Formats: sequence, structure tokens, C-alpha cells
Amino acid sequence: MRLAFISDIHGNIHALTAVKRFLSENIVNQVIVVGDLVGYGASPGPVIDFVKREGWVVGLGSSDMRVAMDMGERADRKGVADQVLNWTKKMLTPDQVDFLRRLPPGGRIMTPVGRVRFFHGSPHDPEQRMDLMAPERELETLADSLGARVVLVGGTHVPFIRVIGDTTFVDPGSVGLTLNHEPGADVVLVDCVGRKPKVTLHKVTYDFASSAFDIMAWNLPPVIADVIRTGRMG
Repeated sequence: MRLAFISDIHGNIHALTAVKRFLSENIVNQVIVVGDLVGYGASPGPVIDFVKREGWVVGLGSSDMRVAMDMGERADRKGVADQVLNWTKKMLTPDQVDFLRRLPPGGRIMTPVGRVRFFHGSPHDPEQRMDLMAPERELETLADSLGARVVLVGGTHVPFIRVIGDTTFVDPGSVGLTLNHEPGADVVLVDCVGRKPKVTLHKVTYDFASSAFDIMAWNLPPVIADVIRTGRMG
């Protein structure tokens, strides 16, 4: 049994299309999106339609929640992300917004090696980012409460794996806006065979120039195009 996990697509249809090609060459039983279909990128509607058409399992991300639900305006949120999220709200159809609104905060999958849990931030709050560099005792307690062999969380845009006891903690990174200093779309494959899961990180190349061009064509913040091209912020 092989699962593919992706996260933080952020409206980047060019990256998402490349990921589909990659997955067609690396056969998987199921694809799971760990939140944030929208935000930053110039194609939020096409990304939503894409994952709906593919029938992939999708969890609610923090950007998805802020677009789909009336969170109110906050004075401390006036950055690049907020500019794009306000633009995104105007670009989506009612059906696309409703799709985001209906997304669950996470999920669980039973596999031959045990339970796999996934959520964007914390088990109950997509906006509460989990610290995978936390002390081992803290993560051991979380693993015990979840009863999971693999725990996947998103939000940092940096691929990461950490094994604590019998549990593997994974951040899949970002499909649409990776920040690990290497441009491309991040994908995690989890092979659930044998005595323990095998987790591998992959970087998928795609047409960065077209994604960056779309940002500029829609007059979105140029810094987003820079991150897409370089894989780094600043």
C-alpha cells in the first residue's frame, strides 16, 4: 500500500499538474492533500476543480478556512497572504467556496503498518501550527494520544521527517510555494509495507516561469513570483 501526501498547493496549477504526472509514474493507492488549496497562487479556482475531479482526499487548511469562512478582519493581518486571500475570495464561484467550507479538519487512514493521521495545523485547528522540532516527550505524548504510526502536518512549506519511537512525523512541504531553498513541488510517498512505514521526500520540477508569470499578470505581490522561482523567502 502506497500513499501520496501533498500540502500547501496555494493556487499553483502548474505545480499541481506536474505532481499528477509524477504520481502517474509512481503508482499510489491514494492521494491526500493536507490543506491549503488556495492562497498566494494565481489559479485558486482551477486548483479546487482539479482536486475535485481527481477525487483526492482533502483536509482543511488555514488559507482555505480564511477564504471560505467569515473570520472577520484582523488589524495584525495586512501582509502579502492577506492581499491574495482577499483577491481569491473574489475569484471563486459559490460552489468552489462551498467545497472549501465542507472540508474536514483532517483525517485518518488505516494501513497494514498502523494508523496514519493527517491535519494541516493541529488535530482540531488548521491555524495552530505544530512544532515538529518540539521536545521528544511532547511529540511522544501527541503520538500516544493519536495512536498513529505516521503523523502528517502542513503549513511550514518545508519538507521534514522526524522519527520519535514508533511514530514518524512528516511535513510534506509545499506543492505551490516551497521554502526549502530549492524550487519545485514537494511530494511525500509513504509505503505501508513490512514492519514499519517507509517515508520518502520528492521534489518535482515544473514550469516555474509560467507560475511566476501568472502572478505578475494578475498584479499579485511580486515577492510571490520570486519565491516560486527560488524556493526561498527574501
